[in-house]
Amino acid sequence: MLNRIFRLSENNTTVRIELFAGLTTFLTMAYILFVQPAVLSKDFAGQPTGLDTGAILIATCLASAAASILMGLYARYPIALAPGMGENFFFISTIMGLAAAGFTNAWQTALGVVFFAGILFFLLSVLKVREILLNAISQSMRNGIAVGIGIFIAFIGLQKGGIIVGKPGTLVGLNTDFLNHSVLAEIIVFLSGLIVAAGLHGRKVRGAILWGILAAAGVAFIFGKIRIEHFVGIPDFNKSAIFKMDLVGAFSMKALPYILVFLFMDVFDTIGTLIGVAEQAGFIKDNKLPRAKQVLMADAVGTVAGACLGTSTVTSYIESAAGVAYGGRTGLTSVTVGILFALALLFSPLIACIGEYPPITASALVIVGALMMKNVVKIDWDDYSESIPAFLIAVGIPLTFSISDGLALGFMTYPVVKIVSGKGKTISWLMYVVAAIILAYFVFIRIHTK
Repeated sequence: MLNRIFRLSENNTTVRIELFAGLTTFLTMAYILFVQPAVLSKDFAGQPTGLDTGAILIATCLASAAASILMGLYARYPIALAPGMGENFFFISTIMGLAAAGFTNAWQTALGVVFFAGILFFLLSVLKVREILLNAISQSMRNGIAVGIGIFIAFIGLQKGGIIVGKPGTLVGLNTDFLNHSVLAEIIVFLSGLIVAAGLHGRKVRGAILWGILAAAGVAFIFGKIRIEHFVGIPDFNKSAIFKMDLVGAFSMKALPYILVFLFMDVFDTIGTLIGVAEQAGFIKDNKLPRAKQVLMADAVGTVAGACLGTSTVTSYIESAAGVAYGGRTGLTSVTVGILFALALLFSPLIACIGEYPPITASALVIVGALMMKNVVKIDWDDYSESIPAFLIAVGIPLTFSISDGLALGFMTYPVVKIVSGKGKTISWLMYVVAAIILAYFVFIRIHTK
């Protein structure tokens, strides 16, 4: 039955591979279960936003489960979804901005903002605007996105592993605080996972990333960094934020800029993630992604569902590349992730042991980032009108610490370089429209929503 539904044989995979690929993806993105409540429950000044941490966890688990299962059954891709990092911090900015504008229940209005952004997102998907945009992006640009995201997640992994830290003057640098026992433990846990995963990859052992995570967890346990006190426990559903968004307040001119920003971030984060994972798995055929409409629709529905359940924008996760690297090729991987998110409500104390100590899963991000770097050879380096915008995306994503900002940098440059090089007629008209929209967004909206 599973073979028929997910077409496992056609994709040269098995139930076992897909299940473990789903587990791998879940473990690399499980941190959102613990980051999301911490982020959304307090504003940047440390004041309560009004959202209960238990309510946020409920929304995160249920929205991630529903969206990932929908992606697996409807689009049949191994792409998991959860509330997006970056969007959640802008969600806090939205709450603070709406509160300053006089909205009494700003967090509820902010959920309404996300809801309307999701509806617009859905309409763009129905009208195939996003699918047309996706297919208008050249091969060099797509692979520049994949490379940029690879560097980005590897950078995040090195940060979470305690290797890279912030430093004045150079912004970032190597962590040399080895006399600090806590720092040293983080580095050892990270390196143990990295060495095991990399070594097993060298031996072509399937599931090397997962084994690396388990090895790191074992070392962390020995160092006393993780402790299991309770295996089972669920948050209080009576405090949930389900269907508590303020749609009336969100349907106002004061909230419109926030809706547009969320829409922009969701569109480009999704396209960036989708292209990165699709290039990594080899899904793109004849310069097009099969079933692109279904993928984009599933993502849009996830955003709407997330707002209804009480969390910020739900979007496709680049950590899905970890499951793809394991061997996941079908929707069964995403369905597995969805089920695990639902089960996380029952076993949140157990999941916390791994998710709350970032060095354990950090090695997986670095390995996946390294694997995605192979896409650099698919960029047409001999055509500077293709390679330079692609390069700007590749370096822009990690240096701006934002997938959407990195894409904006390359997309604004691309048509201009094409025109100057005398190749303006070789690209889709839509790329000119996109560049103009992005420029207008930065000039008229972004400067007012810092």
